[in-house]
Amino acid sequence: MPEGFQMPEANRRQWLKTVLGLSGGAVLSGCSPLQNNTHGSTGPHQSNLIRRENQRAGTRDWLLSRTQIDPASKYRSPCIEAYASRTSIQAGESLCLFASVNPAAEFTIDVYRMGFYGGAGGRLVHELGPFRGHAQPDPNIGRRRLRECQWEPFHTFKIPRDWLSGVYLGKLTTFPGRIQSYLIFIVKDERPVDIIFQCSDLTWQAYNRWPNQFALYDNGKEQWWCGPDVEVGFDRPYGKYCQILDAPLSTGSGEWFLWEFPLAFWLEQHGYDVTYISNLDTHASTRALRRAKGFLSVGHDEYYTTEMYQNLRHAISEGLNVAFLSGNTCCGRIQLDASSQGRPNRSFQRVDYFGPRDEGMIKRFPSMAHFPHQSPSEGLLLGARSNVPPCTGGADWICTAPDHWAYANTGMKQGDRVEGLIGWEFHGDPPPIPGLTILASGPTQDAPGKPNGGVYTATVYEGPKKNFVFNASSCWWADALSAPPGYVRPSVYTSPKGPDVRIQKITANLLDRMCRSSRPAAAT
Repeated sequence: MPEGFQMPEANRRQWLKTVLGLSGGAVLSGCSPLQNNTHGSTGPHQSNLIRRENQRAGTRDWLLSRTQIDPASKYRSPCIEAYASRTSIQAGESLCLFASVNPAAEFTIDVYRMGFYGGAGGRLVHELGPFRGHAQPDPNIGRRRLRECQWEPFHTFKIPRDWLSGVYLGKLTTFPGRIQSYLIFIVKDERPVDIIFQCSDLTWQAYNRWPNQFALYDNGKEQWWCGPDVEVGFDRPYGKYCQILDAPLSTGSGEWFLWEFPLAFWLEQHGYDVTYISNLDTHASTRALRRAKGFLSVGHDEYYTTEMYQNLRHAISEGLNVAFLSGNTCCGRIQLDASSQGRPNRSFQRVDYFGPRDEGMIKRFPSMAHFPHQSPSEGLLLGARSNVPPCTGGADWICTAPDHWAYANTGMKQGDRVEGLIGWEFHGDPPPIPGLTILASGPTQDAPGKPNGGVYTATVYEGPKKNFVFNASSCWWADALSAPPGYVRPSVYTSPKGPDVRIQKITANLLDRMCRSSRPAAAT
């Protein structure tokens, strides 16, 4: 445009929309409810909500096409980076959005709910902007190296009443330049439901190095410190993922795309009655758990509070079915803290490890010796331990109990393998829980032909109310279920091979058994 030209606001928005290639729908300055208020956050059990939601038109426009990672920091995207004021939120509650744009530029944000949607993976639910963005200050290094942003919000809105529970991505795009990144939040509800999907967002944040070398593993001297005196928080953007693989097109989304999205994609494809929560919701009380028949821990679910551990143990005693479709689960014990402005549960520090002291683990990670190792054993929850050496490695899933109901109609026989499914962290050393069955087990390796002395065990045990607890013993379980848009297959130690009908059937057996169980009394 010529220098000094001032385009009328309405025309400017339409022009930006055309230039940026936004999807159809009005660009809004605020947040208004969608049509057909059918979802609701409370009320009677409605098992068809996910099926109906995924009949709506999807799009792949949620995918990022151009990011710009600062080579000096290695992890941040200063051109456009953002975060939300809540990790999870209910319909009707207000969410604040914060962004920094350097150099200053206009930007838009498109909000998508993630699901199946005919294979597209997401549905556009809201368009915001354009906004005038500017650089916001980098936070000072605070207590225990905490980097806590105190940015001015660029927008605040109420979550519409008809937004279904799910994982929501805000796709931010600058103009000019079209540099992009995500922010992420979870919409939760309180309705009776078959299955709860717990996002592993405490672990997402533990590995977040934004702005540079400020993860829970960075003490200012070591890159992979496993000791005390480090604190991380949610009042900052997610930088580029820092482990296992290079995934700049997931910047701002934590670990959602890498380990969890394939399971959500598959669940919603098949119409399971599922709702989504944060780790912090499991921490808050057992109320969120009592309304469900089954609970899923997903992907890389490493960090737990004592309250999370106790709440899950209590829910299992009341009849909740649990499937740990995850690895390295309930390993580090953390303590949650309030922000400097008094908002609860906005930061956390590592204060111990679950289970008894293991000299083999301490030899491998010497900084673990700083802790008392007096927390309850994760094995009594999972059915196997996370803190056993070597804890990292890969392996094939090797069937050891083909007559168990989990293997029904899979065709698997004793010794049959699913290549590369175990990784990159696993569970072993199952405790003597009455009725515990080892479903799969085998040696782990650092690379093909290079065993590392580890033995993984995938297990299942019975709860007191004819419920069950399953432990997949792998961060990569969801890789065998689907390969949605935006997913990047990992490869370290060994490589998973993608969707496998046998693992899909085992998962269906687990979920169907959950769904057939009696709903806990507190949920009806």
